[in-house]
Amino acid sequence: MEVSPADSATLTLGFAIEEDKLFEGAGKVLDAIRPGWPKDRVNYKLFTDGITNKLVGCFCQDHPEDGVLVRVYGEKTDLLIDRTAETRNIKMLHRAGHAPRLWATFANGLAYGYVAGEVLTAETCRDPGVFPLVARSLARVHRLDCGPAEPRRPCLWGQVRRFLDLAPVRFPDPRRQARFEETIPSSAVLEREFALLQSKLSSIGSPVVFCHNDLLLGNIIHNPKEQKVTFIDYEYASYNYQAYDIANHFAEFAGVSEVDYSRYPSREFQARWLRVYLEELEGGRPVPEAAVDRLCSQVDQFCLAAHFFWGAWSLIQAEHSTIDFDFLGYAAIRFKEYFARKDKLNDSET
Repeated sequence: MEVSPADSATLTLGFAIEEDKLFEGAGKVLDAIRPGWPKDRVNYKLFTDGITNKLVGCFCQDHPEDGVLVRVYGEKTDLLIDRTAETRNIKMLHRAGHAPRLWATFANGLAYGYVAGEVLTAETCRDPGVFPLVARSLARVHRLDCGPAEPRRPCLWGQVRRFLDLAPVRFPDPRRQARFEETIPSSAVLEREFALLQSKLSSIGSPVVFCHNDLLLGNIIHNPKEQKVTFIDYEYASYNYQAYDIANHFAEFAGVSEVDYSRYPSREFQARWLRVYLEELEGGRPVPEAAVDRLCSQVDQFCLAAHFFWGAWSLIQAEHSTIDFDFLGYAAIRFKEYFARKDKLNDSET
């Protein structure tokens, strides 16, 4: 079946792409969605920003404006992600002007339009010409409605519950097991903290909105020429707490490969960011200082949930992922920061 770039249908392709044959597999996807591209005029580029999936950029020299990204899911990520919901979300976000078009799905991935621009960095995420674009774009995403078929309830607690249930308790490698026991809180401690988090954060009044839920810097593409940002990778998108989505973004200022929590935004920066966000929600009207302060306080508290979420997530990745990344070390970093921030919040409340 031939599909031109003007067609809106999403193809379902009946094959999987092997991790050691990414370019060959991407070529098979192009055969279905870009049959007119001469094979000898196509260039492939492996993107290495992500730590969960493999991503291949496909670019035809005859159609430089029409790139395609082929994303191959990481091993066992279906344990963590509802792929049907992901596909539905991408289509909805594309119709709303927030995501590129989804061209095809295949057994272990999908293909969608390439977004021109540069991923945010630890420096550009603070740029006064950039962060308001992010704040306004997130506000627009938070205004989306999935319709009556999707209950408006937060996904956070169910996801963390599933992560804790799936988290490993023992690794075959004795050295890895020893490291696990030395650096990761026990199951009993994690269960206790989860119960405390759910009890406290469920009652602080953060609205439930449609969230990206994974707004790390590598998932934000900035196009300086058009002065716009685009969010990508909606694997975890769902209804969730407003303050969680923002807190998760702020926590990602620290980076992933080289984590530095001194980069976490100051209260002053958060207030500036949140004011832009709230004014966008209010149609450009000024918002009272009390509204900014209230949201800032909620974001501070939900930052705990962001650390806990990705700490538990990383434990599952440590057991199953084939990506060359120290997931066990990353889990230890997130849980350590969770307890450090919890202590600071407790001190500020006394």
